[in-house]
Amino acid sequence: MFGRKSPGTPPRDPLIGKPGSYGIHRYLQGASNLFEENRLLKLAVIGLFGITAVLGTVIYTSNQNTRTIIVPYGAGGDLYVTGGEPSEAYLRSITRNVVSLSGTYSAYSADRQFQELLSITHPSTYNSLRDSLNRLLDELANNPTLSIATYIRPDQPVTWTRTEILVPVEKVRVIGGVIRKFRGNLRIRYVIDNGRFWLTALNEENFDVQPR
Repeated sequence: MFGRKSPGTPPRDPLIGKPGSYGIHRYLQGASNLFEENRLLKLAVIGLFGITAVLGTVIYTSNQNTRTIIVPYGAGGDLYVTGGEPSEAYLRSITRNVVSLSGTYSAYSADRQFQELLSITHPSTYNSLRDSLNRLLDELANNPTLSIATYIRPDQPVTWTRTEILVPVEKVRVIGGVIRKFRGNLRIRYVIDNGRFWLTALNEENFDVQPR
């Protein structure tokens, strides 16, 4: 019948009967729409990266400012590490304990104290510090009357950095009833790893015999 298309008839070209500029206009319009879509997609991707960067910065800053409460040796007080940096109270407490454990001992107490000291020694320097402490144990075994007492000097300041503590000390050495006094510095090297204090080295420096 008239007015119906045969099923096999191809669709009519929409450009038939249109001026040549019409096709160019349609092409430019389609290209413009595609460009606009690509631009919006790029903006969305850039925005996503921006949000991710901001969130990453916030999370990193939050982790750095997270306060880890650490109470060593059963002590109390304002002892903490923030962003890998210990508080002054924490450093003062750890300094007193390290000086006591490493500097005040006798043949009867040294082994227990040195084991406690080794328990906070970093694995990377454990063997070297253990060998040093074992030499002291050998000296005590050969001199059972030997005893050592070490005190932090009140007339000199204790100073510290992010990796070491310098402690002015006085050491009193008693053997066979003979007393000798020495003054010098104890250098405590350390590292804070995952909010925990680790001892890395102990060095005595510039010790001089004091007059009786």
